[in-house]
Amino acid sequence: MVDVTKPLASTVRVVEWDELPPRAREIPNGFDPLADGILMRHQVQCLAIRASILVVPKGRRTGMTFAFALNKTITAASRKSAGGDNVYYIGDTKEKGLEFVGYCAKFARVIAQAQGQGNSRIEEFLFEDQDDDGRTKYITAYRIRFASGFQITALSSRPANIRGLQGHVIIDEAAFHPDVQGVLDAATALLIWGGEIVIISSHNGIRNPFNLLIKDIENGCYGDDAVVFRVTFDDAVGNGLYERVCLIKGWTPSVDGKRAWYERNRNGYGARKAAMREELDAIPRDGGGRCIPGIWIENAMPEVRPVLRLALDSPFQAKPNHERESLIGEWIERELKPLFRLFDPRFKTVFGEDFARHRDFSAIVPMQITHTLSRNVPFVVELHNVPTRQQEQILWAIVDALPNRCGGAMDATGAGQTLAEYTGDKFGRPHIAEVVLSRAWYGAWMPKLVQAFEDGVIFMPRDDGVADDLRAIEDVDGIPMVSAIRREDIKDPDLMRHGDVAIATALAYFASLNLSAQIAFIPVPARSRGFDNVIGNDVDDDFYIAEPSTW
Repeated sequence: MVDVTKPLASTVRVVEWDELPPRAREIPNGFDPLADGILMRHQVQCLAIRASILVVPKGRRTGMTFAFALNKTITAASRKSAGGDNVYYIGDTKEKGLEFVGYCAKFARVIAQAQGQGNSRIEEFLFEDQDDDGRTKYITAYRIRFASGFQITALSSRPANIRGLQGHVIIDEAAFHPDVQGVLDAATALLIWGGEIVIISSHNGIRNPFNLLIKDIENGCYGDDAVVFRVTFDDAVGNGLYERVCLIKGWTPSVDGKRAWYERNRNGYGARKAAMREELDAIPRDGGGRCIPGIWIENAMPEVRPVLRLALDSPFQAKPNHERESLIGEWIERELKPLFRLFDPRFKTVFGEDFARHRDFSAIVPMQITHTLSRNVPFVVELHNVPTRQQEQILWAIVDALPNRCGGAMDATGAGQTLAEYTGDKFGRPHIAEVVLSRAWYGAWMPKLVQAFEDGVIFMPRDDGVADDLRAIEDVDGIPMVSAIRREDIKDPDLMRHGDVAIATALAYFASLNLSAQIAFIPVPARSRGFDNVIGNDVDDDFYIAEPSTW
């Protein structure tokens, strides 16, 4: 088991009050945590629940961490015969841990006798952590030790041996931990030792393990000893949140002030209604803050269509270029060209391409504009670990085959700039748009793609990987962008996806809104005509004006 009662002596120091985060320091000196009415109704209801696993999905700033800090201070300060026990707090950031023990220290000054001279000291120490392989590391931690013999310990990150902790464990903002599933799996192992687990968090998407745990509990997978207690911002407002904010801030509460404060909190999200519902109303956004709901994606995938994938290994790259070119040429003839029959020759066609070289997929998305102005993607090509020259070979074969080609857009960011430049040289500019992806570009064009899905005017291949890439479009500070998170590929668990098809689709949609027709021209005849007839010269590529003496 983990022994936190014997830290390295040289690492212990007392944390000063002015080092605590502002929210802990804002608690007024006259605040009495034992007074009637200090906790709001939803806080009291939640603390009254007795369950081995208590999961609390919440709106932001509803006071749940504050309530459990008070509750667990009483737990740690009590004798074992009175239900006392050790308390471990695991937040998603170091500052959260310090804030939690700050609350506890403030409460302990009133309700318990802490170890030392009757005062509740916060100690910073190194928590010795050891993983399953015996490797040891030290995690910065904070604690308060009580005369009861128990302590409150706040860890700044998930320990590898969380299973070794005994007592009451609080996991705060669980949905935002780097390894959400790992934290939840390790925490449930504590039940073997009779511990209690409280998991508190605002939502971070409908597919986040935190939300999946909630669904499992509500479906009875954990039996009767697991409970979900949901708290929204409106619940807290109805139970006196505004009045408590006024108490902490020193404001004078009023009806008009409450209305203005409430509207300010709601309106602060602007057009980001999904974010507002997730953060205030505890309603998870589809797929982790994703901008394209799953139902829109499903509606946009009416049928199974080809998603052609080419993933190459390192030995291929070691081959000489002429051999690589020959092998890819065979692949194009065998696998790629049969897909060209899916093009409808009546429609204008564009394409989008997102470049990747090693870690992610390159994606090529041809798109046809129908007579009803819907956008139809007949197939998608994904390339993994394909050398740039061979990507060029494949891309150019597709571009050459596009009927009524009206342009294309390519990722010219970073390593993609070379291929975009070469393609622009071959097919002309601005016929080929070389796009440097940025927040400004995403802000201007990604909402148009999202709107196309909402309007039901875009149609894609029905494919799990394509759907996952589209779900990677997330609201990042008000701008729809592809998330930085990489996800395991459904078809090949050894590969990771990074929304590459979504980016290529956005580029194709951009091209479809910025049509650029091919240059129309009349070629010079191979043989001249009329009085310019060439005499005595059968070379097709050259002609000359005969000397006057031969006229």
